[in-house]
Amino acid sequence: MFDSNLDQDPASVKRTRRAFLITSASALAGVALWSARKPRILEAKTSTQPGDVTIVQFSDDGKRLRTARVPKVVKTEEEWRKQLSPNAFDITRHADTEFAYSGKYWDLHDKGLYRCICCDNALFSSETKFESGTGWPSFWAPIAKENVSTEKDKTFGMVRDAVSCTLCDAHLGHVFDDGPPPTGLRYCMNSASLRFVKRT
Repeated sequence: MFDSNLDQDPASVKRTRRAFLITSASALAGVALWSARKPRILEAKTSTQPGDVTIVQFSDDGKRLRTARVPKVVKTEEEWRKQLSPNAFDITRHADTEFAYSGKYWDLHDKGLYRCICCDNALFSSETKFESGTGWPSFWAPIAKENVSTEKDKTFGMVRDAVSCTLCDAHLGHVFDDGPPPTGLRYCMNSASLRFVKRT
């Protein structure tokens, strides 16, 4: 009824066991190598260099208030660790990526504003959110172009544009050119980098 390797010769069983062990060891080594080589595109940007940046400020109900020149939010690694969950820290401060369909906002359809989890800067509005089928919250435009910045990301043998918060340099996700009109862009964001404020 059940196959058994009891009737196989010992040399064959040994070869099968060896192949299994080699395959398992290779898989573990691959995971370890991938973990060690995770992209760290933000480490250079998130130095403790103070300075001023221009952003557009918004109320929680999405009203544009004013364009302002404000001090950049600069904190140490330890300060960020204390403020953020481990997942949000890895994503926003070390450019990690959450698994598709695992974030809390990919399937959210409520009306409201998405702010930076690190500094509260207004980033996206539900008015530009669309269903991309990717498992990440996607937007065809930021709430204000001044509030996000992009930088070339050449990790993993790909060339992409990484998206960061202008105010605190938090890594948010990436932007691609396969979005809907009117921009044709898809800002593919990590839920863990965002804080949603529901419109009342």
